[in-house]
Amino acid sequence: MIEDLRGHLAVDRSPHTVRAYLGDARALLGYLDETGRGLDGLDLAALRGWLARMRDGGAGRATMARRVAAARVFTAFLHRSGRIAHDPGPQLAAPRPHRSLPDVLSERETAAALADDPDPGSDPHRAPESRPSSDPVGPASDSGRAPDSDPVALRRRTVVEVLYATGVRVAELCALDVDDVDRERRTLRVLGKGGKERVVPVGAPALEAVGVWLLEGRPRLTSPASGPALFLGARGGRLGTRSARRDVHAYLRAHGTDAAPHGLRHSAATHLLNGGADLRSVQEILGHASLSSTQIYTHVSIERLMSTYNRAHPRA
Repeated sequence: MIEDLRGHLAVDRSPHTVRAYLGDARALLGYLDETGRGLDGLDLAALRGWLARMRDGGAGRATMARRVAAARVFTAFLHRSGRIAHDPGPQLAAPRPHRSLPDVLSERETAAALADDPDPGSDPHRAPESRPSSDPVGPASDSGRAPDSDPVALRRRTVVEVLYATGVRVAELCALDVDDVDRERRTLRVLGKGGKERVVPVGAPALEAVGVWLLEGRPRLTSPASGPALFLGARGGRLGTRSARRDVHAYLRAHGTDAAPHGLRHSAATHLLNGGADLRSVQEILGHASLSSTQIYTHVSIERLMSTYNRAHPRA
C-alpha cells in the first residue's frame, strides 16, 4: 500500500513532500492498528484522534497543517483505490499555519561575506584560518576560506554565491548539471518542485565563481560517479543537500555571520524587493506556485517603503 502511495505522490510532488507524506501515512496506519480500528475504522473521528495525539505530543501549527494535508491525500488515495468505502478527508479542518517573518542577512552582511578579499582580522567572530594541508579535502577545508588550491573551499564559496544570486532551493542547486549553466545568457536552468522547469537569472560574480569552480575545483573531485553534476562531493558524486547545508554554514561562519541555505533564499528575495523588483518577478525567480508564498517578503521590505514615503510625500 505504501509503495503504491509513493508512486501516486511522486507524480507531481517534490521528494521532500513525498517523504513527509509517506511518514505521516505510516504514522496514521500505526495509530489505526494500535487502536484496533484498522482501515475499516478510518473515519473522521479516527483522523481527529490521531491529530489530537500529535498535537498533545508537541507538534506545531505548521506540522499539524502538513499532517492534515497528508491525511487528506492519503484518504483520497485509499478511497479511489477501493480500500475504504468513504473518504473522510474533506471533512477534516486544518489549522492555519503561523507564518513568521523569515530570517535574512542584511545586504552589508552578504556583501562582506562575499567580498573578494575579506580581512580575517577585521571581525572578532571570524573563525581562524586553517593551516594548508596536502589533503585537498582534509583539514584545510574545514574553514569557509582556504587556500585557492582547496576544491572544497572553492565549492563552498560557489555554493553560497549561487544560492544568494539566484534564490534557488538547496535541492535545486544540488540537482544542477554543468549544462544547466548558460554563461552567455547569464541564466540557470532549474528543475523545481513537481518537475517544473524554470530559467533563473544569475549575476556576474556568481558566474565568475562557477567558472573558477569548473576550472580549478571540480576537476580535482571528478570521479566515474560524477556524471554531469555541477557540484561534486568529496567522493566525486553529486553533492547532497546535507553537504551543501554544511558548506553554507561553514563558509558564512568563517565570515562572521551565519544562515541556512533557505536563509540565503529569503535574503535574495528580500534584497530584490528592496532594490525595486516587482512581486511577480520575484515569484517567477523563486518558483513559487502561488503569489501568496512570495508576499511574505513584503513584510521585510518596509524599510524601502518608508524611505520612498519620506522622499515622496509632501507631509512626511
